[in-house]
Amino acid sequence: MGMLSRIGGYLTPQRQMRKNALNEARMAYDAATRSRRSQGWRVVSTDANAELLGASSRLRDVARDMVRNVPLAARAKKVIAHNVVGSGIIPTISAGDERVKDRLEGLLKDHFDTTACDAYGRHDLYGLQNLAMGTIVESGEVLVRYRPRRKEDGLPLAFQLQVMEPDYLDSSVSGPQPNGNFAVQGIEFNGYGKIVAYHLFREHPGSMATFSLPVSDPVSAERVSHIFYTDRPGQARGVTWFAPVILRMRDKADFSDAHLIRQKVAACYAVFVRSTEGNDGIDSTKANPYPVESLEPGMIERLNDGEDVTFGSPPQVGDYGDYIKAHDREIAAALGISYEALTGDLSNVNFSSGRMGWLEMQRNIDAWRNFMLIPQMLNPIGQAFLNIASAAGTVGDATVQWTAPRREMINPSEEVKASRDAIRTGLSSRSNEQRKLGFDPVDLDTEIAADNQRADALSLIFDSDPRKVTSVGNPATQGQPAQ
Repeated sequence: MGMLSRIGGYLTPQRQMRKNALNEARMAYDAATRSRRSQGWRVVSTDANAELLGASSRLRDVARDMVRNVPLAARAKKVIAHNVVGSGIIPTISAGDERVKDRLEGLLKDHFDTTACDAYGRHDLYGLQNLAMGTIVESGEVLVRYRPRRKEDGLPLAFQLQVMEPDYLDSSVSGPQPNGNFAVQGIEFNGYGKIVAYHLFREHPGSMATFSLPVSDPVSAERVSHIFYTDRPGQARGVTWFAPVILRMRDKADFSDAHLIRQKVAACYAVFVRSTEGNDGIDSTKANPYPVESLEPGMIERLNDGEDVTFGSPPQVGDYGDYIKAHDREIAAALGISYEALTGDLSNVNFSSGRMGWLEMQRNIDAWRNFMLIPQMLNPIGQAFLNIASAAGTVGDATVQWTAPRREMINPSEEVKASRDAIRTGLSSRSNEQRKLGFDPVDLDTEIAADNQRADALSLIFDSDPRKVTSVGNPATQGQPAQ
């Protein structure tokens, strides 16, 4: 035996031992085994973009059909959008110079609190937030395009915002580009992996006004905000939030329709007449040869000899309600909202269960705001505002902060007390607690000061004024803090 053969004979058992060890390590996880129990898994090693390449458009269209025709899908879209945005995520100015702050606050209100900020002239900033969030839920992603305007257009600030559906992205633009960059489904990256452009159609590709093939143009990434919830690292496009429950919701709708039809069909067959005479039940010797073929309340009809009656037994509802509730809970869990918010069913809710369900849903709402909507949509809008405002005058160290909408209290008496204790013990500040309730601290303090000044000028003393009255209703003496 040659030396190579002896070496090969020595290495072969070692290689086999390593292979066996790897197989045993994999077998330690039941989900990694290849057996009948795991045959249904679709196991792929593609990245997020490869998975979405041929599926995102189809998923988006199916989700839109569901929102149009399935009540639960329409409600889910509104529940998520209305809870994340509410009455609006409010911008406020933080600046060291009060004059700069006042000027910028005035520009904010003039531009964003009116429809001047909308390229279509229909929404203020808060309506655009709601529109964008609803589109994200339904289509998985949304585009907000920054549109510069001329000074003679007469806007408070020379730019507007255009909310666009993801259909505007030309997904056919993929792979290496002539300029040396690389594109993924309409999004162009430079050599460092930074997004530099979005390839957008000039018109919506599904528009009835488009009579020619759609044409796309690259638009600088500085003028486009692409908002979606990132599920996997490296993901370039979003996917509809209904993706995990599309089939569930369709099955439920079909089940409900089938159950309704079954009940209707069963109700049509109430009474059956059987005859042993071998005829069709028609007696030509009688003045009215045809038998009774309809029923009226309380009616009794004599039958011919040899006939009997069998009453139909419509199918019972059975566990229909329990099945529907279980189905709805599964859908709500996949969408990240509570069953009660999705369905409006509060029949089995008490204070504790309602609060726990709301707290869990609130965590998801905070994540959607802070990880997606604010950094991807609102912060770029705030920066665009400061850039335009700086052209009209210095902005110094001013920044734009965003205050979430007010959260409705489940138990106001207890929650207000908890906020007060947190402020007094130094665990929180008045401004922080005011922001939790959706108020701008500066605006709220300004209103309080104005109310106090007006009350003092008119010699009015209210029970709600801690400067004049203690918490138990006694007059507050000079120098004595109200309790």
